[in-house]
Amino acid sequence: MSGGINLSLPPGGILVSLGADLIEVERVRGVLTRHGDRFLDRILTDEEKAYCSSMGAPHKHIAARFAAKEAISKCFTTGIGAEFGWKTASVYHGSRHEPLVRLDAQGQALLAKVGATHVLLTLSHTETYAMAVAALVRA
Repeated sequence: MSGGINLSLPPGGILVSLGADLIEVERVRGVLTRHGDRFLDRILTDEEKAYCSSMGAPHKHIAARFAAKEAISKCFTTGIGAEFGWKTASVYHGSRHEPLVRLDAQGQALLAKVGATHVLLTLSHTETYAMAVAALVRA
């Protein structure tokens, strides 16, 4: 807690796992140019597609979500595949525009399996890179 703002994070939570990913924004822009909606439909939920397309430079936000899903999959030690798919996690924003994660049923089962209760996420991007750091915590 900082400056009297309640961050709604689990107090006294235990870190279960940590994952990070860094991707070149231009790489995502290239794939987007070559594959368009087919690429977006494969990796983003409808909610994520709507958000990214509303932004002035959608490819940066798409890259950040790509990195987020990779980082979260690293927390679960599964990578992207059968156990954790591209749409297992959806990134959305809280009331202060902080990135939050919504897991589908498969993701919730993984969360319980590793003994965690929350996924915390931070994102950042520049013209060149997008990055994400994810943490699984138990409250």
